[in-house]
Amino acid sequence: MAFFLPLAFSLFLAVISAYVLQLLADARRRLPPGPWPLPLIGNLHQLDHLPHRSLARLAARHGPLMSLRLGTVRAVVASSPEMAREVLQRHNADIAARSFGDSMRAGGHCENSVVCLPPRLRWRALRRLSTVGLFSPRRLDAMRALLEEKVAELVRRVSGHAARGEAVDVGHAAHVAALGVLSRTMFSVDLDPEAAREVSDIVDEASVLGTGPNVSDFFPAIAPADLQGVRRRMARLVKRMYAIIDEQIERRMHGRTAGEPRKNDLLDVMLEEGESKEDSNEINRDAIRGLFTDLFTGGETTSHTMECAMAELLQCPNSMRRVQEELKSVIGTKQQMDEHDITKLPYLQAVIKETLRLHPPVPLPPYEAEATVEIQGYTIPKGAKVLINLWAINRCANAWTEPDKFMPERFYDSDITFMGRDFQLIPFGAGRRICLGLPLAHRMVHLMLGSLLHRFTWTLPAEAGKNGVDMRERFGLTLSFVVPLYVIAQEIQ
Repeated sequence: MAFFLPLAFSLFLAVISAYVLQLLADARRRLPPGPWPLPLIGNLHQLDHLPHRSLARLAARHGPLMSLRLGTVRAVVASSPEMAREVLQRHNADIAARSFGDSMRAGGHCENSVVCLPPRLRWRALRRLSTVGLFSPRRLDAMRALLEEKVAELVRRVSGHAARGEAVDVGHAAHVAALGVLSRTMFSVDLDPEAAREVSDIVDEASVLGTGPNVSDFFPAIAPADLQGVRRRMARLVKRMYAIIDEQIERRMHGRTAGEPRKNDLLDVMLEEGESKEDSNEINRDAIRGLFTDLFTGGETTSHTMECAMAELLQCPNSMRRVQEELKSVIGTKQQMDEHDITKLPYLQAVIKETLRLHPPVPLPPYEAEATVEIQGYTIPKGAKVLINLWAINRCANAWTEPDKFMPERFYDSDITFMGRDFQLIPFGAGRRICLGLPLAHRMVHLMLGSLLHRFTWTLPAEAGKNGVDMRERFGLTLSFVVPLYVIAQEIQ
């Protein structure tokens, strides 16, 4: 006992001394203001299961550029349109690297992921190829028939539910359609039902696992131990996803050997680029696996937006009525909406903008400062995690009237877009790291939502009708509802 008391006291003094020295060092560096950190844990005790909301509350007290310590990790949070512009536009060259959790290292995924990679050779090669092979205006125009086919399948699926009087899981139905589009554009074939279900399950599990509390993320010195086993569990998910992608690659290689014609899809584009001398070191099988995994994961953003839009419209009957009247006047007796109709539907566009404003799919994208940066007299040190609180930015009281209210009318005669130029509305980010799949997501969401609202009336099941829509969120790589939205569809005659 006599031995342990001095030891405990010495440890206590060491912790307090390190804590005081850290505070003095932070003061000298002119860090942005922020809440007072506790020894060892820093400000972790001030975050809850919805960190975008916790950080928004802290920013209301400490300012739109705020500094925190999350364990031993220094973090700076931007929570206003002005600060987002500073980070993502004026200092984009120095704050362009991604800060990712330890779980994302599983299976070597971050070495091949366009989401994780710093803006270097492989990142640029993957961005360029995915744009050429999937997201360019020319490619998107060529995909018009495919998009409309998948939307027609979605409508038929919902029609079957309506005929049987069954409630529709809106998010799941939209995700199935999005996976179908992605699979066909990547591989020229639909995934078989079992593989599609597995991809959906992997994405859902990885979304929660990758953003859950992980001691490795807050204390990097002990990350190799993987104390919670998060990286090991994520590695199993990555292995399963890569196996699904490998199966498609092997089929394509066998088909080429057998003399099958070129498919002209994203897989062909990447295989041929990997065979060229210019990018042979950057585009290999691992790079293909990484990019395709990112694309499958990104498909969740479409289902999230669809689910949130339907939830908001069900709670706002006037907006629901107005958007359906607009669809009826523009589409008329046509059986299906097509892409050309989107530009003629300003209120539908306004509904989607307002949905994305209130419910950005990725509310808290993380960056890392690759050099020390000064913003409005404050220092962001090299290596700091920089969080852009899109959820708070899109609800900024200085930018929007009644920012927490669903009001599509605010966008009806507005030229504000969510393409990254208007920093009061950046649900997909801005700058070099703006969401890669934004052009495709834009078309898919408008076509899916417009088609479903044109063909069906929507009501809540009896129990939900009494209690209202459950809007509780689950934080993940993409936000989702804790309770999936089930709605009764009735075909409009």
